[in-house]
Amino acid sequence: MNANTQRLQIPGPAGALEIAIDVPPGDSALRGVAVICHPHPQHGGTMDNKVAQMLARSFVQLGYRAVRFNFRGVGGSQGRWDEGRGEIDDALAVIAGQRVAGLPLALAGFSFGAYVTSQAARRLAEAGEAAERLVLVGPATQNFEVAPVPADTLVVHGEVDDVVPLSATLDWARPQHLPVVVVPGVGHFFHGQLTLLKSIVVNAWHRPA
Repeated sequence: MNANTQRLQIPGPAGALEIAIDVPPGDSALRGVAVICHPHPQHGGTMDNKVAQMLARSFVQLGYRAVRFNFRGVGGSQGRWDEGRGEIDDALAVIAGQRVAGLPLALAGFSFGAYVTSQAARRLAEAGEAAERLVLVGPATQNFEVAPVPADTLVVHGEVDDVVPLSATLDWARPQHLPVVVVPGVGHFFHGQLTLLKSIVVNAWHRPA
């Protein structure tokens, strides 16, 4: 993301996982740790996807250590595509290795990564280790089983998303009485509107949940 991004490998369930860490500048105390999941590996998704990077920038601005990672078989991560099952295990391994005792954990994901985020969050909650809050951008509600999420989850979807129809996400959100932030005129990848996406995330965090 920038010259100060730390890239390294950590143990994962299918071999080493490549991660990237960005931290707030200066000596300010960390507010928490945010783990960010990238879009579909079979369609070119990596941790350097522009939406994933903007989510990382959002959390760094909020005072979080932002951790992105490549799912198994992507970039420098070992293993092979596992149709979404093993990828949840990858996320949980990164969370376990990167969360800091005593600091809140935020989880975020874009598209397929939002599906993984929702499922990882559900497992953490079942284990009594719930995340502080979730951010789901353009969640892949049409092709994957995006899990129900807490009421304070921030869900952002483009009005004219041509990959995941807005209607699919509204159908998923409706039974949960879950608000969805709809960005007018924006497609799946938020082209030209990434700064707006960052503002939505930062402003939502500054308001009481």
